[in-house]
Amino acid sequence: MRLRTLLPPALALLAVLPDAATAQSEPSRLWLNPGFYSYHFDRHKGLEDANPGLGVEWTLDSTYSLTAGIFRNSDRDTSHYLGLYVMPVELYGVKLGAVVGAFDGYSNYRHGGWFPALIPTAAIEGRNWGLNIAFIPSYKDRLYGALSFQLKYRFSE
Repeated sequence: MRLRTLLPPALALLAVLPDAATAQSEPSRLWLNPGFYSYHFDRHKGLEDANPGLGVEWTLDSTYSLTAGIFRNSDRDTSHYLGLYVMPVELYGVKLGAVVGAFDGYSNYRHGGWFPALIPTAAIEGRNWGLNIAFIPSYKDRLYGALSFQLKYRFSE
């Protein structure tokens, strides 16, 4: 992936974040991730399980986080995403909710254009490491269902 393809989603997210001085004083609000690993339900379709990329998640409070990124999708094309995690329930240290957002880059769906998504999600978060687990439903023969795992890291103050 080229740096110029990584910049637009990162800059879009940074535009809504507090100024740089605030971001530097609270680095633990920013999570970084290297993409996804997806376990596809249709194992025979030759889909790519490893989905490397670059993503960010900015924690607004205990329920809401903004997210944006770029990754190589399961169809081996480049995808971008923007979204809002809404995680209102916590059960035994696991946050439960969904990410509401938009994706692009899936040529079988809307010719690769942007489309809305509502994805049920669970998150396990420690001080520096976290894991988002998402259930991606199948949609006809256009989007393929999977359990998606997103490892994330944040720097300590």
